[in-house]
Amino acid sequence: MPETESVSSSLIALADLPASGIVALDAVIGGENESIIVYCDNGGFAAYLNICPHAGRRLDYAPGKFLVDRGHLVCAAHGATFQLHDGLSVAGPCRGASLKTVAVEASDGFLKLAQARP
Repeated sequence: MPETESVSSSLIALADLPASGIVALDAVIGGENESIIVYCDNGGFAAYLNICPHAGRRLDYAPGKFLVDRGHLVCAAHGATFQLHDGLSVAGPCRGASLKTVAVEASDGFLKLAQARP
């Protein structure tokens, strides 16, 4: 039987990402279906679980729709405000907490979940 490469870690084609902005994607992480946020910044990426550390709710106000104010992501439920480049909360009820990071990498024309290195 020929070996095949798993594409389960592929999230989205790099060509489908904006140069700058936020994209919501679904991924299987640790065997669980998760909503993640990918912040794109001119070829750089930061990815986070779509969960506010304040109350465990999703950050979007509708699936894939986010509030952004002066370059910061704002939780639609309670107004917690996060820096997009590092996920740190700079205002609101969970100030000082951070979004949970999801490791991603660009490879073979796709944004993929980063594989743990041995």
